Amino acid sequence: MSNTRAEYEADSEQLPRKVYLGLREGNLDPQDVVALACELLDWFHCTDAVLEVVERNPGEVSPAEMTALARRLLDDMGFDPGFDLAPERLETLRAALRVVARDLPARGIEGEPEIEILEDWFPVGAGVRLAGGGRFNWGGPILPDMCDDPTTALTSLAVLIQESLLEWTWQVWPVCPRHNLGAHGSEREREAVWWCAGDGGHVLAPVGELAHAGRRRPK
Repeated sequence: MSNTRAEYEADSEQLPRKVYLGLREGNLDPQDVVALACELLDWFHCTDAVLEVVERNPGEVSPAEMTALARRLLDDMGFDPGFDLAPERLETLRAALRVVARDLPARGIEGEPEIEILEDWFPVGAGVRLAGGGRFNWGGPILPDMCDDPTTALTSLAVLIQESLLEWTWQVWPVCPRHNLGAHGSEREREAVWWCAGDGGHVLAPVGELAHAGRRRPK
């Protein structure tokens, strides 16, 4: 790839980031929105939002309209801010790990696990690094958009850990003592739980509360 081409692609990647940060920080530059729309048009992304931005005089577009158009442009191109531009996602994932880590001693895993950003994956995601050096990332990492909701983040993390342990040991975990069946990380009624399929399905325990399995806490 030529230096000119590489510089062009780097500039192209920066435009949606600048627009996103402008929206996030409340200092959106209309010229960045216009530049992004022109860039998308060059790549034949002829959506309604793109055409509206390039056809209108920016000086005649109100800040509220420009904000709405900028959001539509980012949606049209499938832009995701990842963990770096939306650091609250990483905090949500770390909070989820603190919850699911309460269940790990029941599997013989001690120590404080940590979230590990997997820069070599595309798109960039996150896995879990154990205190002993082992890593949980089987089946693919936790993607940033899984961390917009705490329950989704916790459920996704429970599934990742469970599938990684299965790959390591070829043993299911956790196991429902009543049915002798492996339970699975699942979201039920907006709560992350370990779900057993026995007798039509039931909650073994909320994620993070395996120590109290069988003693379902009240809502």
